[in-house]
Amino acid sequence: MRTRILTASAVLSGLLIFGCSSNSTPAPVASSQSSTVNTTVSDPAACQAPNGQFAHVYVTITDVEASTNGDAQAGDSSFVDLTPSLKSGSPKQVDLLGQANNNCFLASLGSTQEIPAGDYQQIRIMLAPDSAASSVQNNACGTYANCVVLSDGSMHDLALSSEAQTGLKIPSGQIASGGLNVGNGKTEDLDIDFNTCSSIVEEGNGKFRLKPVLHAGEVSTTSSSINGTIVSSNGKPIAGGTVIVAAEQTDASGVDRIVMSTTADPSTGGFVFCPLPAGTYDIVAVGVDGAGVAYSAGVETGVQPGDAAGNIPLVASSMQATITGQITSQESAMQAIAADVDVSVLQQAGSSGPMVTIPLLSSENPTSGVYATAAGSNCAAATDCVSYTLKVPGVWPNVGAYASSGSQFTQSAAASVDDTLDMRAASPTTGNTDCTPSEIKVSTLASTTAGVSGGPLTVAAGETTTAATASFVGCQ
Repeated sequence: MRTRILTASAVLSGLLIFGCSSNSTPAPVASSQSSTVNTTVSDPAACQAPNGQFAHVYVTITDVEASTNGDAQAGDSSFVDLTPSLKSGSPKQVDLLGQANNNCFLASLGSTQEIPAGDYQQIRIMLAPDSAASSVQNNACGTYANCVVLSDGSMHDLALSSEAQTGLKIPSGQIASGGLNVGNGKTEDLDIDFNTCSSIVEEGNGKFRLKPVLHAGEVSTTSSSINGTIVSSNGKPIAGGTVIVAAEQTDASGVDRIVMSTTADPSTGGFVFCPLPAGTYDIVAVGVDGAGVAYSAGVETGVQPGDAAGNIPLVASSMQATITGQITSQESAMQAIAADVDVSVLQQAGSSGPMVTIPLLSSENPTSGVYATAAGSNCAAATDCVSYTLKVPGVWPNVGAYASSGSQFTQSAAASVDDTLDMRAASPTTGNTDCTPSEIKVSTLASTTAGVSGGPLTVAAGETTTAATASFVGCQ
């Protein structure tokens, strides 16, 4: 589930997510004209009750800033204020799982604001700390400024690390085209995408912490959506259960990463992504019906905003497969240290198709996919650790390429279904990816004998597979 802050009046060129590296030198700023900025919030929901863990996720936004300097630290003079009304003492509390209107938006964050033209290399979103809770009008979180409400109605603080002081940073590598190229007197729409459900870490002590996952890109007001319908192989909607749909794009490593996710309508199977930056997307869906019957992933490749994806069929496979394993983290050979580890399940979409990320069904997987290592009696010496259990499809995906006349889908008949777990570690306090390595791809079983490698990470419906331990070292 993603939250987007829509900024009108910024011009961008080249719209590929995961763009170029940041530019440390501020771009020239034109003085003859400026652009105007209007900022709003929008979001489809993918982890919402009753099938998901959360009924509400409230955040209180105090400001949004942009800088032409990709290396600028918080408070640098290169930052321009996109939402001065928030900064002046009128913060906006937004329910990220709230009901959007027909224009895709949840709330407006401020009135139109002029900014200088230039090449903006980073954006920062400021959130209020709990100490400012009393200044939030109609505060739904009570004594908290940011909180989650679970499906059972209980409220919990959503803890921040440095976000209130330094802001949620979107660097150029997470901005389409590597930066926001704002031209003189131009008016465009910029979408900042906040993957809410993947940004919430449930810690072992029952507390919740925000670990932001953000992207940005320009959207068109006339053709910024993709819609379609998820069906079973008989052409009918998957009744009574949960279907998660993701819009994905390929990163520099060749892996399809989730840009946005939502749930399909339980009665019709329909879904819509709105708004989306221009570009080409692969649509990936997974589901389980009301009787507990699990389905393959369905993948439609090569879809662009403005396209109707049509029917994407999922194939029944009776039961989900289960993957279990452990993650460890340490600062040195003698010192344990905690880390946040984002775990994604990857499958090959056809013999020559992309390596796609399989969305995690929130009803089958109790966590968001972000695991926090911590001290425990079952950890290896001098490590913090966490164990995980993932429910995933036990069959190959059903894959088709987009065609305006209707896509044709096929499913691999290969006997073994091999998955890969992609794990990316970061500091829980700074967000820095400073472990060695910062990313591990687990594609083997745990060894059964010391020093002997296991086989491939093969999964099957109704069976449990134990993956090799992922060990992150040198974390700070």
